[in-house]
Amino acid sequence: MTTADIVTDPFLRTVLTASTTTQAQCTTLLNLADAHPTPASEPQPPADIQLALSRQQKLLHTYLAQLRGLNRDAILGVRHTKQRTAEARQEVDRLHLQLQNLYYEQRHLRGEIGGCEAYEQLPLLPVEEFLRHHPEHADADEDALMVARINHEHAEREALEQTRQGLLKKKQSLIADNKKRKEDLANLDNDLEKFIDAAKPIQKTFEKEY
Repeated sequence: MTTADIVTDPFLRTVLTASTTTQAQCTTLLNLADAHPTPASEPQPPADIQLALSRQQKLLHTYLAQLRGLNRDAILGVRHTKQRTAEARQEVDRLHLQLQNLYYEQRHLRGEIGGCEAYEQLPLLPVEEFLRHHPEHADADEDALMVARINHEHAEREALEQTRQGLLKKKQSLIADNKKRKEDLANLDNDLEKFIDAAKPIQKTFEKEY
């Protein structure tokens, strides 16, 4: 597999071609200089050799300038690609956050749906009995009637909860009073025991025969 088979990007293929051409021109220039060495006795090579070397050198400079331009374009392309990659990453992060929010909203809606399904299973007051107590809802449609029945059940449960809390407080108060009375009776027993113990010498005195 050659380099051309590996590199498929058109711009990189252009860079590869320019690099190969520049390398070949360097080889041509070196071969030309090696083929016509300048003797130590001569200050410079013959004029025709100088002209050939100058032409090959100018051609090499042209190829090098082209290669530098391609290198500059490649650097700018990399910077542009990095910028686009960062923007794409930000977009992905934004979409990921939006997806997380949708998942959260989905869980919330499922909870709300579960709550509604639980309400559907509430032992609501039958429609006939509810309308008998609340005739103002007689003309309401099915949804409005269901909402009214749920609100009625909610109010009833709140009232029952308040009653339960009141009874619970009363129970706790009675328990506290009962505990206090037990403590008072226990203290009274102790006082009686002490009184009996203190009265024993007096009792013995009365039991003496004079």
